[in-house]
Amino acid sequence: ITYPYELPGGSSATNSLATLTHPTPAVWELELHNGVDNRFTRDMISSCLDALDQVEKDWRSTPNAPGALIIVGSKKQEKFFSNGLDYENAIKDATFVWTAHDPWLKRLLGFPIPIICAMNGHTFAFGFITALACDYRIMTTGRAWASMNEVFFGAALAASVNAIMNYKLPPKTVRKTILEGHRWTAQELLAAGIIDEVAQGTAGVVKAAHDMAQQKADLAKSGAFGLIKKELARKVIEAVERSDRPIKV
Repeated sequence: ITYPYELPGGSSATNSLATLTHPTPAVWELELHNGVDNRFTRDMISSCLDALDQVEKDWRSTPNAPGALIIVGSKKQEKFFSNGLDYENAIKDATFVWTAHDPWLKRLLGFPIPIICAMNGHTFAFGFITALACDYRIMTTGRAWASMNEVFFGAALAASVNAIMNYKLPPKTVRKTILEGHRWTAQELLAAGIIDEVAQGTAGVVKAAHDMAQQKADLAKSGAFGLIKKELARKVIEAVERSDRPIKV
């Protein structure tokens, strides 16, 4: 393919939902830009899955190659990484959880090269779960929070979400996040070990993410990184595969 690659539609597409670039031989970047707040719709998730397929294909085309992927919200703004699902439409679709929501999370959990989530703004609900399903997280020190706010608007959580929370976070942190809907600041997330770094603004987050991607890319060279990830998250992936409950109360 030719980079930058727009999704959906390819290199010549307009009004795309995401853009995949390949700025260095070992690093790919997936920039999300679905509207003002990057809601994860079915089309958005499909585009992101297509992007990950392309990254894996490119990476596997060279034996023993380094590789890392960055996922970032629109770089033209400082406000949102993602505001979560397009909830009203998601709950109208009885198949959404197991045909879109869960396949995306499963793909991230078992992706064969390191994924760095560049949280360059508010990271809410499914946006937060997406970040947790990545391997590393860097967040802006600007006016941004990370939160699972479903408890406040009456949304039950898919089994896959609960499984990822329990896998990635200690019990008290899960309680504070899911049952209390705490709005985490970047500094709180760093202190709690939920994110790995903080940086100033979108430009700072993107630079830090690219620096980290270059540092971690060699982890992919042997091909074992993704296999180890899958085994570590095996129980979570099994929960994702059997998560078939509609996300509504």
